Amino acid sequence: MKILVIHGPNLNMLGRREPAIYGHTTLAQINNALTEKARASGATLLAFQSNHEGALIDFIQAEVDDATGIIINPGAFTHYSIALRDALASLTLPMIEVHISNVYKREPFRHVSLIAPLVTGQISGLGWRGYLLALAWLLSTHVDN
Repeated sequence: MKILVIHGPNLNMLGRREPAIYGHTTLAQINNALTEKARASGATLLAFQSNHEGALIDFIQAEVDDATGIIINPGAFTHYSIALRDALASLTLPMIEVHISNVYKREPFRHVSLIAPLVTGQISGLGWRGYLLALAWLLSTHVDN
C-alpha cells in the first residue's frame, strides 16, 4: 500500500505561519508522524510539498499509478486551481482533502473548494491531526477490502 500526501503552497511554513490559525507543528513533524503511522501499518507514505501548481500536478502524474490513496491539502489552490482539480479528476483511488483550519469559519472565499467534489471525504478544522485521521481512514479501507 502506497499513500501519497500532497501539501500545497505555504504549508512549508507551518510552525511559523500564523500559529494562532495553523498551530506550532511543522510540516516535517506532520510528515514524520504520518510516516511512522504508515510504516507501523505496513504501508509506504510519500509526502510532497510545493508552492508551484505545476510541480504538484507533475508529482501526482508521476506517482499515482502505484498509489492506493491520496491525502491532499491543496492550500490556496483549493479555491481556484482548475489545473490541480483536473489532475485529480481522472483518478479513481480514494482521496481525502485535509485543511488544518476550519475553512468554513474563515473568509467566504475559503468556503469554496474545487477539490471537494472529487474526493472521498474532507477533514477541516481539526489541526494537523486531521492528516492522521485521513491516514487512519485510508489504512482501514485497505484492510476492509
